[in-house]
Amino acid sequence: MLKLNNVNQYYGQSHTLWDLSLEIKQGRCTCIMGRNGVGKTTLAKAIMGLLPIKDGEILYDEMGDISKLASDKRAGIAIGYVPQGREIFPQLTVKENLDIGLLGNRNGLKQVPEKIYELFPVLKKMLKRKGGDLSGGQQQQLAIARALCIEPNLLILDEPSEGIQPNIVQQIGNVIDYLTKEENMTVIIVEQKLPFARKHGDDFYLIDRGSVVANGEIEELSDGIIKKFLSV
Repeated sequence: MLKLNNVNQYYGQSHTLWDLSLEIKQGRCTCIMGRNGVGKTTLAKAIMGLLPIKDGEILYDEMGDISKLASDKRAGIAIGYVPQGREIFPQLTVKENLDIGLLGNRNGLKQVPEKIYELFPVLKKMLKRKGGDLSGGQQQQLAIARALCIEPNLLILDEPSEGIQPNIVQQIGNVIDYLTKEENMTVIIVEQKLPFARKHGDDFYLIDRGSVVANGEIEELSDGIIKKFLSV
């Protein structure tokens, strides 16, 4: 589905990703984990094309290397992205935010699929409400729903549980489970919370100083690995 080979990325003179390689499997939820500032969000943005890489390959599906493809074109090849902080349009209504998501739909879809309202029923009740008037958890649901409007094969979620009330975190986790198990969608989550990762993840990659230091199925995320690379 997605494979990165020896990817290097820089912020100015700062080397942020170091010969990073990983492979994301189809229809599974892969958790990208690590302490703050180790390159997790940089990795997500590089996959989405929001940050250029200096060298290496980003191989996607049957398209080959997409590392030179512009970010807006990546939505057109069925990659959805929900950034950290959600970045919805606060002055636009829920409906208008979702309609913007439809603009990236590669199949020319003109209406929000009913399935999205089944996954996030609260949004259907708030279509005329401005995005900025929603709670943080509702905004996160809106951001994920907007990304799903492109009908992605790969969905990238950066810190989907950050700063959200527990009942909505649980709902988002249930949506991730549905997308991977029932829709065979591939999901990447950048995640700090161990209980969420262990409950909803299938695989993990642990990053430290811009490099992969451990990976495997989520059951292999041992206490020793956690203590070495995740404990504060």
